[in-house]
Amino acid sequence: MYSLPRLALHYLQYWIRASNGRGHGMHSPFVFDFITRVLNDRSHFPAYKEIEALRHRLKQDRQIIRVEDFGAGSVYRSEQQRSIGSIARNAAKPAKYGQLLHRMVKYYQPSTILELGTSLGITSAYLATAAPGSRLVTMEGAVEIASRARANFSSLGLKNVEVVEGNFEATLPAFLQTTGVIDFAFIDGNHRKAPTLRYFEQLLEHQRNDSIFIFDDIHWSAEMEDAWKVIRKHPSVQCSIDLFFIGIVVFRKEFREKQQFEIRF
Repeated sequence: MYSLPRLALHYLQYWIRASNGRGHGMHSPFVFDFITRVLNDRSHFPAYKEIEALRHRLKQDRQIIRVEDFGAGSVYRSEQQRSIGSIARNAAKPAKYGQLLHRMVKYYQPSTILELGTSLGITSAYLATAAPGSRLVTMEGAVEIASRARANFSSLGLKNVEVVEGNFEATLPAFLQTTGVIDFAFIDGNHRKAPTLRYFEQLLEHQRNDSIFIFDDIHWSAEMEDAWKVIRKHPSVQCSIDLFFIGIVVFRKEFREKQQFEIRF
């Protein structure tokens, strides 16, 4: 992981390079539509209030649980004790990005959504509430965190969420063997280059023309930046959108040539 000063420097460089996020002069109809109708949609959807109220409660929760770590920095599996409040404050995606994912799902209406990295289920809830008729499968490596996420989904009355426990190295291939198309994927799990690219390659076999894949923390470390470069250059990726903290890729054949965008958000 980059130090905070280095991450800030990278963010400044991105901000200077990126377009202003208003869509002016944008020649891609898909990206212009995304900017004007999704990225800059200032609507306050009803789910926002309920999910942020849950986040607030979780931040105050002092219960200690056991956390298995399969991600970056863990060459071997390790375990630690953490409070629910600490996880809610440090691991959950901020409201700004959870709400963007909510708007994306609400606008594009994917049938099958896959999330790698459930955590306490805050981002999952944003995904699930945006399309109650969709199927959301969310994967979490830590057993006690997955259990708490299920309780959170129950408290929100969510019926379209399935939680899969275990290391993604085992659970993702097993799941993909039994599923067809993945319309929308949010990859927020193992923040290392090799696993991220492996997940991407596995998911590629299940994408269709309208599928959207989103990768979290693409500038979190040198490894993740390398992974993002490989992903956006892949022949199947027709368009990539870099929002700094997340990266979006689409596969639409309507793009006659590969296009890459950096947009301020």
